[in-house]
Amino acid sequence: MPVRRPPDILPSEITDRSLYLNRRKFLVAAGVTLGTALAGGKTAPAFSALPPSMAVGESLLAAPPAFPNLRKSPLSTSEQPNSRRDVTTYNNFYEFGTDKDDPAQHAHTLVTRPWSVRIDGEVKRAQSVDVETLMRWSPAEERIYRLRCVEAWSMVIPWVGLPLAAIIKRAEPTSRAKYVEFTTLNDPKQMPGQRRGVLDWPYVEGLRLDEAMHPLSILAVGLYGDILPNQNGAPLRLVVPWKYGFKSGKSIVRIRFTEQQPATAWNKAAPDEYGFYANVNPAVDHPRWSQAKERRLGEFTKRPTLPFNGYAEQVASLYSGMDLRKFY
Repeated sequence: MPVRRPPDILPSEITDRSLYLNRRKFLVAAGVTLGTALAGGKTAPAFSALPPSMAVGESLLAAPPAFPNLRKSPLSTSEQPNSRRDVTTYNNFYEFGTDKDDPAQHAHTLVTRPWSVRIDGEVKRAQSVDVETLMRWSPAEERIYRLRCVEAWSMVIPWVGLPLAAIIKRAEPTSRAKYVEFTTLNDPKQMPGQRRGVLDWPYVEGLRLDEAMHPLSILAVGLYGDILPNQNGAPLRLVVPWKYGFKSGKSIVRIRFTEQQPATAWNKAAPDEYGFYANVNPAVDHPRWSQAKERRLGEFTKRPTLPFNGYAEQVASLYSGMDLRKFY
């Protein structure tokens, strides 16, 4: 798959956060909804009026969930994060199209509030939890992680996330639970890419339970200290930094605990190319390209790819005794 450059965005097209908040206060004080303001006095859905560049996970008038007491995690890398522009305009999110700029252009159609997640399978009690309640289950932390795509490009992203282990403990899996399956929303009206049979929708990903419980694994709810943009998987996205990016299920609506290994989207589509484990491994090439090096967005030369994306010290023991060429 060819690597595309992020689309050019003029600085004037990016709204400063302070201006955004002041504009919101003005509209609220005036008693004017966004839909009314843009529809000549007639009520209109806020999301339909927003241009793609402002699709940041909620309507303009919804109070943005700031993270004023955000914890800094010792698990973060010291590497310099990529720019917000890189992170929010260069994405793989096939539910909105297969080009890198499609998610930023089309994800404004996704409505992320209200949003609930079904937690079921091998748990003591199945339940549906709204995302606000889920976010109260554990304090959010800033996690600055490397992201390595299977397509041999990479970024560094300052996520805001909830430790996945804390969510799992609240879910109370039974002794039969060996895997965790994550399912993305399936709604072609909101996700136009699902109108094409690129994959077997809905998008499903999965982890072994011990992988999901690892301290590095998170459910992302934001980035750069702000709410998670739609194009990055709002309102809830899986992040497992030692695995290729396609393992990061986005816009999650179901977390299911299973005894058997889940059938995952890319593994079903091309099992010879995309394994269930998908650990970053420079010694195991993709059938169509090398995985030995990667292109960090913003850099001209390629850099060597590190085993487990540089997290080998923390996670290699999870795979002790496994043939990583077989279980790729």
